[in-house]
Amino acid sequence: MDNIMVIGAAGQIGSELVVELRKIYGSDHVFTTDIKQPPPDIMEGGPFQILDVMDDKQLIHFIIRNKINQIYHLAAVLSGNAEKLPTQAWKINMDSLMNILEVAKMVDEVKKIFWPSSIAVFGPTTPRINTPQLTIQEPITVYGISKLAGERWCDYYFNKYGVDVRSLRYPGLISYKTEPGGGTTDYAVEIFYEAIRQGKYECFLGEGTTLPMLFMPDAIKATIQLMEAERSRLTIRSSYNLGGMSITPDQVHQEIRKHIPGFTIRYNPDFRQAIADSWPHSVDDTIARVDWGVEQTYDLKKMTEIMLKEIQNKLNS
Repeated sequence: MDNIMVIGAAGQIGSELVVELRKIYGSDHVFTTDIKQPPPDIMEGGPFQILDVMDDKQLIHFIIRNKINQIYHLAAVLSGNAEKLPTQAWKINMDSLMNILEVAKMVDEVKKIFWPSSIAVFGPTTPRINTPQLTIQEPITVYGISKLAGERWCDYYFNKYGVDVRSLRYPGLISYKTEPGGGTTDYAVEIFYEAIRQGKYECFLGEGTTLPMLFMPDAIKATIQLMEAERSRLTIRSSYNLGGMSITPDQVHQEIRKHIPGFTIRYNPDFRQAIADSWPHSVDDTIARVDWGVEQTYDLKKMTEIMLKEIQNKLNS
């Protein structure tokens, strides 16, 4: 049984990915790290250590000591926060990835790496409807630039050194377990919390802003499917397009109103509107479907029912 390391286990993706990985591989085989304390189920469900991925010496010691075979590197500064601290975000996002790639090159026991990219690698010159896997990439944000550079490094390390890096271009991710962490698509999580807490919400994107979104269970399933796929089947070593449901804030608002009729929304776009306007409306993930069989289960209606129910339970407890 492989030993797996999840870096950034306290984050939006990590906190849910770890739970699923432990179900599959067993709690003792999934080692979690972050620079902050994770939720109790992560802390108490298996090995956890405070670790800064920027510290390459501590990182390699941890990997060798625990005989790590797979690494999920999820730590990053997200799009909205990265624009406030551009040079710091670039350093964290790039240096941390390079540390992981270098360790994987040096340590033979490390078989596979997962690193998340994003639709932020696209830009205003990219075709916005059914954005192809291979297309123009001219991102206008620090986050997008770092992700595009990261994709090229992943492809380079695979072709030059044989490092088995696998990646997904995530769309906006929606989850009830963790609250937003500074991304441009955060409205799609905030809106559910505020609908329950306040019965109203002020949205930082315009009502008709169409972006591809994915419910977290589908994102977790796709991530594990990619990591479990046969190496020989994978044709993309930069990052696979990952689709989802293309929705607007107004559509989310109207769906929530079916459950909370008095819920109101006010639109007050901020600097994140320009970021969202540079991203695709929809993404073509045909190559991922062909190569390793990705598929999505949840639509807006089904997701909204679950989000409202689970957030209410969470707030009540």
